[in-house]
Amino acid sequence: MGSFFFIPIIFFAVIILISAFFIVKQQTAVIIERFGKFHSIRHSGLHLKIPMVDRIAGRLSLKIQQLDVIIETKTLDDVFVRLKVSVQYKVIRDKVYDAFYKLDYPHDQITSYVFDVVRAEVPKMKLDDVFVRKDDIAIAVKSELNDAMMEYGYDIIKTLVTDIDPDAQVKEAMNRINASEREKIAAQFEGDAARILIVEKAKAEAESKRLQGQGIADQRREIARGLEESVEVLNKVGINSQEASALIVVTQHYDTLQSIGQETNSNLILLPNSPQAGSQMLNDMVASFTASNQIGEAMKKAKPKKLE
Repeated sequence: MGSFFFIPIIFFAVIILISAFFIVKQQTAVIIERFGKFHSIRHSGLHLKIPMVDRIAGRLSLKIQQLDVIIETKTLDDVFVRLKVSVQYKVIRDKVYDAFYKLDYPHDQITSYVFDVVRAEVPKMKLDDVFVRKDDIAIAVKSELNDAMMEYGYDIIKTLVTDIDPDAQVKEAMNRINASEREKIAAQFEGDAARILIVEKAKAEAESKRLQGQGIADQRREIARGLEESVEVLNKVGINSQEASALIVVTQHYDTLQSIGQETNSNLILLPNSPQAGSQMLNDMVASFTASNQIGEAMKKAKPKKLE
């Protein structure tokens, strides 16, 4: 009977002994209170406390934490915008006491300061400036938070403006403006390209006409040279210049008719085709040139002489 009486006592003693030991994880601080009063701060490792006397009042993480705050405010040009500010902070290792006992709700405190700074800075800026100067907003928030939270044992590592979200209608209008600007630039480039094409085409056509004219001139020069040689050859065999010219005209006349007959899609041209046609054409040309020369000489003689 006596041995059974000691079993509960032994069991209770083991429970108390086990509860005297506790483990603190890495990057964690544990606050120990003795009879409700602060006693000590324990960091990572195995620790011992007096059972029934000491108790673990709380645990604080020393890791960097992040708090995302959503603020809606108005810009200088009366546009409502929502900003997301991400605050990275941690408990200072040497100020765990202040972080635990001076501030009950650090998240609420940080949020209040973020709201205060953002709603003081953003109304000074236009919407476009908010996008451009978001780093200035983040720096202002960090400066204000550091001064305020350092007293409570918190270090503000970084503040970031991670999102800027204007009203949906404002975003649509901004997109339209951007699209219009891009269309304007595209139209300018298209106009420049079309102008360059027109200029280059005109240059190409001018060069083509120049080369074509040069070709025609060379062709006529060669034709004249060939006619001259033909007349000289005919003169050597006893044919005078007029007869030689008539022969050449007749030959070219029939060559032309033959060339037109070989073309299936050629237009119809009516030309005299009698053997005397070439000679008649030559006589008409010579008579025309002779008449024009006589008229020119008569006009020269008809000019009044200058008074001396």
